[in-house]
Amino acid sequence: MSKAVLVVVLCFLPVLAMAIRPNKNPFVVRGRVYCDTCLAGFETPASTYIPGAVVRLECKDRRTMELKYTHDAKTDSTGSYKILVSEDHEDQFCDTILVSSSQLRCSNVSPGHDRARVTLTRFNGIASDERFANNLAFLRDAELPGCSEIMKQYQETDD
Repeated sequence: MSKAVLVVVLCFLPVLAMAIRPNKNPFVVRGRVYCDTCLAGFETPASTYIPGAVVRLECKDRRTMELKYTHDAKTDSTGSYKILVSEDHEDQFCDTILVSSSQLRCSNVSPGHDRARVTLTRFNGIASDERFANNLAFLRDAELPGCSEIMKQYQETDD
């Protein structure tokens, strides 16, 4: 009987070790944070990217919505952030969320652009370890001069 138990343990020990060990290739969550300088609700040629903004990655259980994972990152000089995630979050909703801006004149969260959903599992057919989140935005306290000309480019004309 003890030999049978030993064989079973030896067969399942590698599987258990693989399940516990973090993946060698972590997921890389990438995105950018911009300032909506024209208060347009989307990126325009006048939009600028915010260095030093803080973004949080949160993963919550699909059923209970209990927070299971969180990690903060700061944007670089180009307004880009990169978050490395070594675990698979197959049964969780994961979102990148705006936390704070480094620019006083552009620190109001843009409604609808304050979070972006990312999928962090290898069981979905995506071959790459990189995950790209939609850009997140803060609103400037006042529209920049020249924005009315930029916004005219987006208006429809009757021909």
